[in-house]
Amino acid sequence: MAHAVQDNAQRNRYEIIVDGEIAFATYERDGDTLAITHTFTPPALRGKGVAADLVAGLLDDARARSLKIRPVCSYVVTYFERHPDQRDLLAA
Repeated sequence: MAHAVQDNAQRNRYEIIVDGEIAFATYERDGDTLAITHTFTPPALRGKGVAADLVAGLLDDARARSLKIRPVCSYVVTYFERHPDQRDLLAA
């Protein structure tokens, strides 16, 4: 499942729209580091891989912009545990 992930900088969150519903991951930016503080997936989209697509998309964007990630949200922590190939994006 591939959907477009967009950085909504005005709301400090990455968003993905699926079937008219918005899933998002909020962040706080400090220089070249994004602290991902919360993810939300609407109930109708849960269990469909939407949150994983969202995090993968935000990591792709962070890599393209040379940003590092500080996972605060438990979902993002778990994502990094399941995808060790992405750990190069972790902030020191």
